[in-house]
Amino acid sequence: MANVTDDLNSRVAAQYWHHSIDLGGGVITPGGKSLAICAGEASLIFDRVDLGGLSVLDIGAWNGFFSFEAKRRGARHVLATDSFCWSHPDFRGREAFDVARSALGVDVDAREIDVADLSPESVGEFDVVLYLGVFYHRYDAIESLARAARLAKQVLIVETHLDLRDFNFPAMAFYPGHELNNDPTNWWGPNEHCMQALLAGHGFKDIEVSTHPAGHSRAIFHAWRSTQARTMTLGEETRLKPVAEAKQLAFTQRHPILSRVRAGLRPVRRFFAGE
Repeated sequence: MANVTDDLNSRVAAQYWHHSIDLGGGVITPGGKSLAICAGEASLIFDRVDLGGLSVLDIGAWNGFFSFEAKRRGARHVLATDSFCWSHPDFRGREAFDVARSALGVDVDAREIDVADLSPESVGEFDVVLYLGVFYHRYDAIESLARAARLAKQVLIVETHLDLRDFNFPAMAFYPGHELNNDPTNWWGPNEHCMQALLAGHGFKDIEVSTHPAGHSRAIFHAWRSTQARTMTLGEETRLKPVAEAKQLAFTQRHPILSRVRAGLRPVRRFFAGE
């Protein structure tokens, strides 16, 4: 067993990892995205969806955490796809995916294909389509979202960076250089109203927006064409709050005593201001 674990550790160490994946035997891939964040995202993405017997397409799978999680949760067929991260000479994402898939012994199909080449003819249609962390990396973001939407028979689940959340109407920021996280592949920052409008335009009648474990600059959208697989509606505690409400809630949680003091001082401040 020690030799098997040592061999797996060496194969893991030879790869670049974005996802932290528990491969068993005490081996966890050293992903830039922590195991806690991955688990928190998985809970928000999958807990309200009964995947039993469904087909799942994971677009932009990278190391495969969400592909493997979908299969673990009962999906009948899972297809992981990627292009940029799997062919990148530094990321070598397909090699890392194969290491994890082999170690887990999970039956997940894989295909290297760009989003621009996705269609019902090239990959088929799926009950559930995952479009996680991809939208804002695509220069052709709106067209790419349309391609993903056409493949979703029941629900399209989108996770994305958000910006311009202070605007109460659809808007999207454009980053022509390294403005977002010093990453030239980060092109867009939609607000939640923009994403909801885009998804509604593709015929999704019921769109739910969850807050993200990493904070209010990201969100998870469940766009339902059919709610047959939905086990429950989105709870108020995980609904994405308007930015001002989210900031106030975060302040209250971090500084409960100061929040009560602030609330108590408001009338006094107004009084001395002559209000």
